[in-house]
Formats: sequence, C-alpha cells, structure tokens
Amino acid sequence: MTEHPNSHGRQRTAPTRQAAVQQTAAPATGTAALGSEAAAAAARLPRQPDGRSDGPRDRGRPESGEPAHSSAGPGEGGREAASREGSGRAGEHAEPAAGTRPEPAAGRPGTPEPPVGAGAGMPSAGSTGGERLRFVGAATRRIARGIDLDEIVLGLCRATVPTFADAILVYLRDPLPVGDERPVGPVVLRLRRTDQLPEHVRGLGEAAGPEAPAERADPATDLAAVAAERCEVRIGGPLAEVLRGVRPVYGDSSAARAALPELLGEDHAVPDRQRTILAPLRGRRRVIGAAVFIRRADRPAFEGDDLLVAAQLATHTALGVDKAVLYGREVYIADELQRTMLPDSLPQPTGVRLASRYLPAAETARVGGDWYDAIPLPGNRVALVVGDVMGHSMTSAAIMGQLRTTAQTLAGLDLPPAEVLHHLDEQAQRLGSDRMATCLYAVYDPVAHRIVIANAGHPPPIMLHRGGRAEVLRVPPGAPIGVGGVDFEAVELDAPAGATLLLYTDGLVESRIRDVWTGIEQLRERLIETARLTGPNPPPLEPLCDEVLGMLGPGDRDDDIALLAARFEGIAPSDVAYWFLDPRPQTARQARRLARRALARWGLDELSDSVELLVSEVITNAVRYAERPISLRLLRTDVLRCEVGDDVPQLPRLRQARPSDEGGRGLYLVNRLARRWGATRLSTGKVVWFEMALPAHAR
Repeated sequence: MTEHPNSHGRQRTAPTRQAAVQQTAAPATGTAALGSEAAAAAARLPRQPDGRSDGPRDRGRPESGEPAHSSAGPGEGGREAASREGSGRAGEHAEPAAGTRPEPAAGRPGTPEPPVGAGAGMPSAGSTGGERLRFVGAATRRIARGIDLDEIVLGLCRATVPTFADAILVYLRDPLPVGDERPVGPVVLRLRRTDQLPEHVRGLGEAAGPEAPAERADPATDLAAVAAERCEVRIGGPLAEVLRGVRPVYGDSSAARAALPELLGEDHAVPDRQRTILAPLRGRRRVIGAAVFIRRADRPAFEGDDLLVAAQLATHTALGVDKAVLYGREVYIADELQRTMLPDSLPQPTGVRLASRYLPAAETARVGGDWYDAIPLPGNRVALVVGDVMGHSMTSAAIMGQLRTTAQTLAGLDLPPAEVLHHLDEQAQRLGSDRMATCLYAVYDPVAHRIVIANAGHPPPIMLHRGGRAEVLRVPPGAPIGVGGVDFEAVELDAPAGATLLLYTDGLVESRIRDVWTGIEQLRERLIETARLTGPNPPPLEPLCDEVLGMLGPGDRDDDIALLAARFEGIAPSDVAYWFLDPRPQTARQARRLARRALARWGLDELSDSVELLVSEVITNAVRYAERPISLRLLRTDVLRCEVGDDVPQLPRLRQARPSDEGGRGLYLVNRLARRWGATRLSTGKVVWFEMALPAHAR
C-alpha cells in the first residue's frame, strides 16, 4: 500500500480505530462517533490521483513502538488502494479497505525517517481527544520532572517542539518573585529560552524538484531567532490585558495582535491565521511570564482544542517555575545557614597550623549537623572542637549552631575540656529531649607540648607522628551529648612537635558498606601511606586533607563530613620566660628587672623601655587587687607577648581619666604603645596580655 510520507503515522484508518475502541469495551455509540470522526477527517483531505492524502505535513513523532499508518480511509482513496493491493498479488483474495493493514514506512526505500518527537500523540488537524490527552499527559510529566528553573523551561520546549508547535518562545519575569513577596517596580519579561524545529527536519519528506523553492522564509523561524530579549510591560497596555486575562489567545485575535508586537518587538511579523498562540504563565498568585507557540505555514493551524492544550502546558510550566523558585530559595537558605554555622576561616595561632574540610552528604541535603572549630585561648593555647548532631535537616543545623556558640562561650571562660562537655550536655537537654550529638573537645598547649582531650561519644582522633607512624588515641568514649546524668573524663597526652592530629566525624569512616572501626583502620593506613611519600618530613596539611577525603568511594557518602587537622609545632623552651610573683608593693620593680633581663637574653634591648613601662602598669593593677601570687610570662614568637595573670575575675576596662584622677591611665598607655592587647577571664581569675612587634633583625 502506498503511504503518504507527510502523515508520519498520526492518522489511522477508521476500521483500525474502531477495532481499538471495541477492544476496550467502549459503548457502541462512542465507537460509531469515533469512526465517523476519523472518516470525516480523512474525507476532508484532498486526494492525489494515486489515492494518497495531500494534507499538510504533520511534524510530530510516532508513538513508541507504533509504525506509521496510511491515511487511506473507507472512501474512494481507500478502495483504490485496496484494489491496487489486490491486483498486485497473484492468486490472493483482495481484502476490502476496512480490513487493510497498512505497512510501516520505516525501512522502505525512498521513505525518510520521521523526526524524533516527544513520544506522545501529536495534536493536529483531525486529532481525537484521546491523542491530545496522551500528548498533554506526556508533556506535563516531562515538565514536572524538572527541579530547577532551566530544567522546567527546557522540558516545556522539548515537549512541544515539534509535537505541538514548530517554534516556542518562553518569557519569564525578571526578577522572578519568590513566595508571597510583592514585586516593586515595573513588570519586566526577559526571553528565557527559544526552541524551534531543526533545519534538517523542516524539509523532511518534501518533494525535491525544479518547482520546489530553494529557501522558504517563515515567521516561525524568524521569530525564534530575532525576538526581543527584554520587554517592559506597560501598565494598562495590550500585553498587560492579555496577561491579566490568563487564558491563551490566538495570534490573530484583536488582543494578541496588539500584545505580540509589545512582547516580541514592533518589527517582527507574526504568522497569519491561527498559527500563533500567546499563553500567559500564571503561578500560584501572579502571572510570571508568557509562552508563544508558533506553527509554520505548511502545517495545519491551531484548532479550538489546542487552546486548552496550551493552557494546560502553561499552567504546569508556571507551577513548576514557582516550585523551582521556592526550591532555589530553600537551597540558598540552606547554603547560607551552613556557611554561617561553620567558621569562614581558621585562626593561625602560634605553635600550631590548622586545615579543615567540610562535605555535605549530597546535593539534595546541603545542611547537616557536623561542625568543627578552632578557638584561640590565653597563653597561645588553642581549643580544637569537632561535633556531629543527628540528622541532615534545618533543625540539625540550627541545633549545631547553638551548640557551637555554647562551646565558644565556654572556651572563652577557659574551662577544662570535661567541664565544657558537661555544660554542652546540659544545653542540649534544654533544647529538647531528643537533641543528641557527639563531640570531641581538645586543648593544645604549645609551651608544654601537651594536649588534653575529652570525648562525648565521638570517633577517636588519630595522631600521625613525624616518622610516619599513625596511632588511634586511647580516649574514653563517653556518652553522647544530650543523654544527661553522665560524667565526662579527660586525658592528657604528649603532643610532640611535627605530629599531626586528625579530628573527624563518622561520615568519613562509616557507611553502608563498612562499620566505624573498619573505616578508622582504613583511615590510619591511608595516613601512613601518605606519610611515606614525604619521607622524614610530615606531609603538608592541605594535601593531607585532600588525600584523606580521597579514600571515599562512590558508596561512602551516606553522611556529611567535617575534618580538622592540626600540625603541632610548639614553642621552644628557650623562647619562654615564666615567673610567679607575690602581690607586694615591690613586685612592680621586680617585674621590670626580670623583663629587662629576658629581653637582653633575646637581643631585644630596643624594646626594653616600652616593655618595662607596660609591664609595670599591668603588674601594678594586679598587685592592687590580687590575693594570690601573680604570674608573669614572656613569649617570643613572631611577636613579643606578655601575659599577667591574677585571681581576680573582674576584667579591666579602658576609660578616659579626668585631669583630677590619680589613676586610670595604665590601660590608656597599654592601648597606645602595644600592637594588640586584651583580657580573658579564666576559671581561676583573669589574664591581661599585650603584644609588641619585633624589630626587623629579630623576625
């Protein structure tokens, strides 16, 4: 049977439709109506001498697995086709047209392959309601699959071109309103995406001959290429009226003829007749854009039911855009929340170098309860903290932020690690009965080369020594924070210079394919392998963190990961001078003499006058109120640091002394002469410190 190459398998014979309807046990009246509709649609198409339909080209894709069918019906063309088939088969009975099974066009010589479409029935001239329904279902499913804005707009374009239209233009508001916020200023539409039938598909199946035009200008092609990129909707203008009406309109209607030039540009022609549809995109509360569907001149114009199809596509797209905008805001909030809950940068205190990493569990779970922190303490000490709150939600991140703030406050009081965990446990219980977290808190002293560690149900730290040996530190595990009624035990360990301490959360060592202790052993072996690459020198911190994260496989990202690495360098004993002084009137003079001797030993005699003056002022203030011995310590690192400690918890405040006041000028001198100064409250009192810049030859 000869098949019309322009049909692309979208028009079936009436008997085939009747058979399909009868198989579904449809009512007899529906079957007759469906068959008469198909017969009427086929009869309206003009016939060629060979009995083929000469209707306009259908640009859609055939349904998956369904061959293209002939458009010959029970009319004259069908009888001619049946008689030709019967006469071409010797000795066979010629079946009537009603029983003819058309041959598929695919694979036949000289028949081009149909263009790839959306895989759903193509709504065109003579299409049934079922075909349109299948197309709308497939198109809306494709639109709904998108999560972000680009995916949703792309889904609309790919679902409609070439199945429903030959070209599409999608305009969205710029900027897009989020939620209930009311936009301020004029409504601006910006062209978000265009799509059109490719050049090599537009001429598919057209007769090639001397009468065929070499080029064919079509408004559908021109508009998709040169449409205006930006449009400001005039208040009360024709475009505003169409958008306010929400319903799609034909391009040749009076409203659209005035609105389209405002949207696309004054100089762009719109296809005549009903070959353009302008569909407003209305979200949950307001119009957020518009879509323009265009068909070429050699294709049937849009029908009345196509307005309903365009309305469905526009509604699903607008709701999807609303969903994408809200999702984008949630992602932004999650990213900002996680970013603000974690330190922007780590401090670099003297005697220790730090590096860190954080990885969320997945792109769809950007927030979590893992955190890390490094808090400078008096005496060049530093507190190292890592913790993990249960869950990967906003609530987990908020609880993590509260616990991190509490830990910073407790560290500022210079409480022992076990005491810090005890107060964190109380805070977690105040937040709720189900607020559970693990935490490891350590304090490193670079002068004593010691570290004190307390653990609350967290994986134990690993120390990598200078020679390449890695060991899992024996720290009492303790109970998680939030359990309540438990004691936490701290241990004090050596922290030799050149060693690296690794603190981490369980997401690094535990997954669905391995338990915690297996992961800890793999981490220890990974550290040993990395240390071998650098020989006797310890590996650099940043590459070491990257190597540690490199042990993660494809199935190892079940949880978010926080990683904190500390390289202990310490402060040499020769760079430290330490004294205890009784609070007597002669103590200030004694402190000046001791400071002068230490500076002379370090070759810093040019700082002697300034340091003696500041030491005398701070010591005098301590002697005035202290009851126990006063500590004086000088440290030479990249700066000269002086620390004076006493048993009085009240912190000194800088104030402007009046001319008649006998005191109150000591801190004013410290503030003017020192590079930096401060005061820190301790559990046993306070420490007042100041720093002086070293001379150029001593740096």
